[in-house]
Amino acid sequence: MADMNPHTETGGAPAGGQPVAQQEITLNEKGAYAAYSNFARVTATPEEVIVDFALNPNPFLQGKQEVNVTQRLVMNLYTAKRLCSALLMTLQRHEATFGSIELDVRRRAHMPPPGGTAAGSR
Repeated sequence: MADMNPHTETGGAPAGGQPVAQQEITLNEKGAYAAYSNFARVTATPEEVIVDFALNPNPFLQGKQEVNVTQRLVMNLYTAKRLCSALLMTLQRHEATFGSIELDVRRRAHMPPPGGTAAGSR
């Protein structure tokens, strides 16, 4: 997983011309809460980005359905842009190693599994 804030971060001079000081961040994950989500909704205000996460038990159900938001992440636009960059780098690395991630479930259902062999054929 790509770190949004690498443990050691150095930078050149930003637009203002002042050098950026070295920053060292150590993560303490003791109280971290992990949850699975297969649904996310992104909204924004002029100052913040809001990402709601949920588990949709019937993602292919047609018609109206209610999905309960289980986590809400609110961040400023700078953090959102760093998150976007970290996610993009992670996806690019994954696709370079394992191949393209197909988002269209209909096309994905007809793709051979990774490794090129069909399930059950040995």
